[in-house]
Amino acid sequence: MRSVCFVAVVALLAGLAGAVRSAGPEYPNKPIRYIVATGPGGASDLIGRTIGAPLSEILGVQIVIDNRSGAGNTVGAEIAARAVPDGYTLLSCNIASLAIGPALYRKIGYDPERDFAPLGLIASNPNAFTVNPSVQATTIPQFIAVAKANPGKLNYASGGVGTSPQLSMELFRMQAGIDIVHVPYKGVGPGLLDVMAGRVQAMTSTVPAALSSVRSGKLRALAVTSKQRDPQLPDVPTVAESGVPDFEVVSWQGLCTNAGAPQRVVRRLRSALGAALARAETQKQIVDQGFQLYVMTAEKAAAFIRTERRRWAKVVNDLGIAQQ
Repeated sequence: MRSVCFVAVVALLAGLAGAVRSAGPEYPNKPIRYIVATGPGGASDLIGRTIGAPLSEILGVQIVIDNRSGAGNTVGAEIAARAVPDGYTLLSCNIASLAIGPALYRKIGYDPERDFAPLGLIASNPNAFTVNPSVQATTIPQFIAVAKANPGKLNYASGGVGTSPQLSMELFRMQAGIDIVHVPYKGVGPGLLDVMAGRVQAMTSTVPAALSSVRSGKLRALAVTSKQRDPQLPDVPTVAESGVPDFEVVSWQGLCTNAGAPQRVVRRLRSALGAALARAETQKQIVDQGFQLYVMTAEKAAAFIRTERRRWAKVVNDLGIAQQ
């Protein structure tokens, strides 16, 4: 009798062990790569480092920030899309990589809807229209006047073709009827440095990227690109109230993983992101850096991103700037 019971117990334990093996190792059990599709100092980088810390604590593994900038955030997105779909690669999915890039570049190495599973949206921010303090303009109408008096002689910097700030300036150029020259940089930081040094006259960058330089007087903010004034720059008017009607561009930051990741892993990541964003200290850090909380669940985020993609496809078409 004892031998029969012993055999039964062994068989039961063997079955349980087999079930555990078939379910695979518990997720996560190794570091997670968080691809930031911009260089250090950009909005996605700031959000990545801010949200990466609580995610690491909640998930119990290291979150490794991997900056992969280029081609309006599409280089980093393509790297993420080609990663093994196991939940160990995250992407700082944003307006550039999932909305503007697919419209601007006719040939990109990923499908923004097919290849990514949104985990949620995190934050939003307008862009800040800034100039070097030596520019003889303290308002948007004055800048337009200077540009019209000097066609083709003013330059504006950007963190790269196809980014939200660069598209903001192109929209402004078209609506204001001015001729200014685009000087693309490999990242927001180098562009801002050249504007502060006076080598380039103007730049539209995210509010978080420009905020400290504006507050220190190294840059002069003429306007922000949202419908309402930004809480971090309450004395700076919007582009629309400065005489360019209906002008609005707002960037957003989210988090994605590969669409082919196991559903239990995707659910775990969505839960962890929600828990991280529920923390008061995380919210404060996001706001203190110049962002506005723009928390949205995965399902709502997916619908929102589709809407944004349609909107920016029209903008790119109207501007006639699609790349081959």
